[in-house]
Amino acid sequence: MAAVGAQSADRGRQRVTTVSDDRPIADPGAEKPGEKLSLGVAARLSRYLQVLTQARKMGKATISSQELADYTHVNSTQIRRDLSGFGKFGKRGVGYNVDSLVSQIRKILRTSGQHNIALFGAGHLGTAIATSDIFADHGFRVVAVFDSDQHKVGTEIGQLEVQPTSDLRHVIDEEDIVVAVLAVPASAAQELADEIADAGVKIIFNYSDALIRVPPEVTVHTSSPAVDLLYALYFYLT
Repeated sequence: MAAVGAQSADRGRQRVTTVSDDRPIADPGAEKPGEKLSLGVAARLSRYLQVLTQARKMGKATISSQELADYTHVNSTQIRRDLSGFGKFGKRGVGYNVDSLVSQIRKILRTSGQHNIALFGAGHLGTAIATSDIFADHGFRVVAVFDSDQHKVGTEIGQLEVQPTSDLRHVIDEEDIVVAVLAVPASAAQELADEIADAGVKIIFNYSDALIRVPPEVTVHTSSPAVDLLYALYFYLT
């Protein structure tokens, strides 16, 4: 589900000194946790977190920078450089403690805690998203499902009852929704995005192929499997 286009080059250089294996040492001029991350660093940390979360589910206690490199296609030296800007996380000859690194990266990305999601679209894609643990693994909880189809309103997806789209404003406010996920046809995406933004949601995750326009204070992330495949073909098969 990772969005494509997050591979942008870092703005600004980090001055970091590292040692071999997984024992990074931060340079005084390196990026600090309280600072705004560059797009490239934030994108790579998110990729590391995805791998670490899955590794934890598989029962792995430690992981090396080379293993992270194998799964993320990011050079192991770059991985150590990224992590060393925030402290000493690894141990020489052992690697990184998976639980600890998951916790630390979530803090760096400011995603610690629980965040509520509203899902729009109760079709096949919406059902798959609502019943998957892909969001829960990272601290996101789907608390509401909406659909404009009256035949789907009142039905259940997992433990959630599908609600009419007309109720979105009340539910967004009541449930403290921070992210809206659109699993709707492209023809319905813009109008729905307008209503969601007007209700106060600042992040919209778009699974349609619509080009959505939103106010400057709202961020839209569009996920496209086709674009992911094009990226893979260009970088790994040519």
